[in-house]
Amino acid sequence: MIWGVRTTARQEEFVAELLAEKGKKTGEIYAVLVPPSQKGIIKGYILVEADNEISLRRLIKGTPHAKGLVPGAIDVKEVEGLLRQEPLMKELKVGQIVKIVAGPLKGVKAKILRVDPQKEEVTVEPLEATIKIPVTIEAANVIVEGE
Repeated sequence: MIWGVRTTARQEEFVAELLAEKGKKTGEIYAVLVPPSQKGIIKGYILVEADNEISLRRLIKGTPHAKGLVPGAIDVKEVEGLLRQEPLMKELKVGQIVKIVAGPLKGVKAKILRVDPQKEEVTVEPLEATIKIPVTIEAANVIVEGE
């Protein structure tokens, strides 16, 4: 079942990471989704697929910035539009600034130097690094920050 979890605004990713970590340890959470909030869609909420409501309430308790559970389970058909995967490679272009969201460089902003659509990889240059060394990573591990 899928439930909505209320969070502090702009802390959705933080809460999602904490709940995913807790869920790994207990095996009670299957998936955590942070809905896109660029257009104001579902700001301050995350979606969690879990065994049952009681397990999820126990995991939420004591989690920073988690404000509570939205009453009632959500049907998968209601959130299907959020689960649709858009082709990422079409929006990545040389020169764009991206944020790395996974791996050892997680949280670092970088500039795209090269895009390889066949391998779904991008070569980036971290902006905050003292020595500019290009790094090739999976395109799924970056999000576009700005131009």
